Amino acid sequence: GKGACGIFLLLWTLFGACFVATVIGYKPVVIVHGLFDSSGVFVEFLRFINQSHPGTNVSVIDLFDRSSSLQPLWKQVEGFKEAIYPIMQNAADGVHFICYSQGGLICRGILSTLPNHNVHSFISLSSPQAGQYGDTDYLKYLFPQFMKSNLFHFCYTGVGQRISICNYWKDPHHTDMYVNGSDYLALLNSERPNPNSTVWKKNFLRIKKLVLIGGPDDGVITPWQSSQFGFYNDNETVVEIKDQDLYLRDVFGLKTLNARGDLFLCSMSGVEHVKWHSNDTVFNTCIEKWLV
Repeated sequence: GKGACGIFLLLWTLFGACFVATVIGYKPVVIVHGLFDSSGVFVEFLRFINQSHPGTNVSVIDLFDRSSSLQPLWKQVEGFKEAIYPIMQNAADGVHFICYSQGGLICRGILSTLPNHNVHSFISLSSPQAGQYGDTDYLKYLFPQFMKSNLFHFCYTGVGQRISICNYWKDPHHTDMYVNGSDYLALLNSERPNPNSTVWKKNFLRIKKLVLIGGPDDGVITPWQSSQFGFYNDNETVVEIKDQDLYLRDVFGLKTLNARGDLFLCSMSGVEHVKWHSNDTVFNTCIEKWLV
C-alpha cells in the first residue's frame, strides 16, 4: 500500500522499493459465479490469476450458491452488493469484476445501482447480457413441461419473475409481454420505462473497461452472441451489438464506452459453457491483460 512508503522512506531512497511496490500492486479482483455454481468452480481460474499476477487479492463471493442461484436477481444484486462494497472501500485504486454467466447480469445490476463504485475492468464471461432464448439442458431440468416457445406463459408472470432465469428470459416472439413482464433485464435495458435510467447509465459508465467474452460453441447461452449484446430479432436472426437499438440509442452507455475506446469483444470458438473459467487460452487471450 501507499501508506507504507513513509516507513520505508530510507529503503526507498536506497532501492526505489516503493516504486516497485506500486508497480506490482495489482487491483483486487471480485468474482461473481453463475447459475447452479459455487465459488468452488474457480480453482483453476484462481491459479491462472496467481501465476500471471502474483499477490492479487481475489474474492470469489460465496453467496446464492447452487439452487439459491435461482433466487430473483434484484435480491441477489442486493446480497452481492453488501458483500462486495467493503472490498471496494478497501481498494483505493479500484477493483476488477469478473462475472460469469448469470453473474454477468448480477454485476450489471450492481454497476447500475451503485453510485460510487470503483470498478475498473468489468469482464463479462459468457453471460447472457442481451437475454436468453434457447432449449438448453438447464431449461429441460428446471421446466420439463416447457420449451423455449411456450416458456413465456410462465416467465412473464409474477410467480415466474421470482426465478432468476425468467428475469432475463427474452422471447423475441413476445416482446410486449417481455417488456411488461421482465422485472430485471427489461428494466436494466430501459426497455420498459425506467425513471432511474439516466442515473443508472451514469453509474454504469464509471467503469473504465467493458470486456465481453463469448463464443459459438458455448452451447448454453442462446444465441451465443448475447454474451456480446447481440440478440434475435422476431424471426430469430441474430442482430449484432452495433445494430442493436440499445447500442444505437446508447441506452446505458455501450456506444459511449465504444467511443471512449473502452469496449472490447473477445470471441473464442471451441469453448463449452462450463469451461470458460478453466481454459488457459481464454484467460491469456481475453482476460489477463485487463487485470492490472
